[in-house]
Amino acid sequence: MKTFLLSLIKPNGAWAGILLFITLVAIVYASTTGHLDIVREYLGAPMLTFSVGSLSINAYDALRGMLVLALVFWTTAIISALVEGRLNKLARMRTTTRILITKVFQIALYVIAFLVTMDLIGLDLTSLTIFSGALGIGLGFGLQKIASNFISGLILLLERSVEQDDLIELPDGVTGFVRKSSARYTLIETVDGKEILVPNEDLITNRVTNWTLTNTRGRIEVAIGVSYGADLEQAQTLILEAAREHPSTIDDPAPQCFLRNFGDSSVDFILLFWIEDVVKGRWAPQSEVMFTIWRKFRDAGIEIPFPQRDVHLKSSPSPTKA
Repeated sequence: MKTFLLSLIKPNGAWAGILLFITLVAIVYASTTGHLDIVREYLGAPMLTFSVGSLSINAYDALRGMLVLALVFWTTAIISALVEGRLNKLARMRTTTRILITKVFQIALYVIAFLVTMDLIGLDLTSLTIFSGALGIGLGFGLQKIASNFISGLILLLERSVEQDDLIELPDGVTGFVRKSSARYTLIETVDGKEILVPNEDLITNRVTNWTLTNTRGRIEVAIGVSYGADLEQAQTLILEAAREHPSTIDDPAPQCFLRNFGDSSVDFILLFWIEDVVKGRWAPQSEVMFTIWRKFRDAGIEIPFPQRDVHLKSSPSPTKA
């Protein structure tokens, strides 16, 4: 039932165009031949008329209004789908630009369709002032979140701060790729295959990490500890060699290794190296570099210590006999 009602409001495909054409031809033929006069006379009877103040609506007017509304919005949906299809074929245009143009065009088209429908029905547009006031109250109370998400979506499209296929990270730790931007939400596909619908307002008001906003480079950190008896200069050299040998490591900026701390059980180093494309993943290069460091340390006889503690046991004096 839900799919059927949605198809009535926004039909898609060739069948929608055929159905619209047949309906228009049937209505024009019936009106020109006088077949609708009987229907107008019956449905326009006083017993089927509803009056509110100076406004009177009969069953014929209601039926005609619904029919005109459906036809106009069907036509609008078909035109919108055609324009969207043409824009999607423009490969040189940025994805966000296509989405923004499509959204603005759809909004303008549906506003024009609404005004045309009101005029065809014969409804005085000045009578919509009450409706506008009610709509404003609704936006102020129940629909403010929907309006906020819609405006936030337009801001995101204009700023291009979060675009399709960007790799982003949310404050709660969710990391994934932007797959779709709509009027209300942004669809994020996480690295483990989950699809998360994030309200557009959250991407505007919260701090969001975009790993691919201006470039796809990313830095990887590896913490390594060696024993106090190891040659520290040799350990630093081997760590840098392991990073440079990885095919994903870039030369600018070059890998760096710093001695960070003299710990309780080890001398701690930190390795920093950059990869060209974080979209391909950061864990694999990090793991492969760590394996390389392990093999180089093993061959050089450098020990990676584990925490050690010296435990001293003291025996308590034996109790004296009375």
